[in-house]
Amino acid sequence: MDAASLRAAQAPLKEKYKTDPASARQTLHARGEVDFATTSIRLDVPHADRPAGLHRATGGSGDFRCSGEMLLEALVGCAGTTLASVATVMGLAIERAVVRAEGDLDWRGTLGVDKTAPVGFTAVRLVLEVKSSEPQEKLDKLLALTERYCVVLQTIAQKPTLGATLVRT
Repeated sequence: MDAASLRAAQAPLKEKYKTDPASARQTLHARGEVDFATTSIRLDVPHADRPAGLHRATGGSGDFRCSGEMLLEALVGCAGTTLASVATVMGLAIERAVVRAEGDLDWRGTLGVDKTAPVGFTAVRLVLEVKSSEPQEKLDKLLALTERYCVVLQTIAQKPTLGATLVRT
């Protein structure tokens, strides 16, 4: 895609977001089901073989995976694996567990339509759906430990020092 094509794809979206700011707000989702036998999680990723690219809401064709969705998938993957590991160590009987993440964002920030609009997620919610006959106190402990030891969740929560470098090759 050249610059003219990208501008042409984004122009109607930018105009729409300027005149209807609410249309620029969207919630992205990710989901997976925990496999306790292998201490893993199977993510619902319909197009896992596609490369990352622009989301439709920013002028993308829909042929690529959005990096925001991939971030939520990483959170679901990490939380699901951590949940399975913690439940196993605690000796909990869990019949089924589904992990969902959703994140709210405003595409106006990403597209530079409104300099006051944030770029990136403004809220992320992680939901662990657990089917179990274990006492609530044990499930509360499972949640607390999953939160504590989930690398992706803690990385987001801790706001690590970040840096970016462009290297000419």
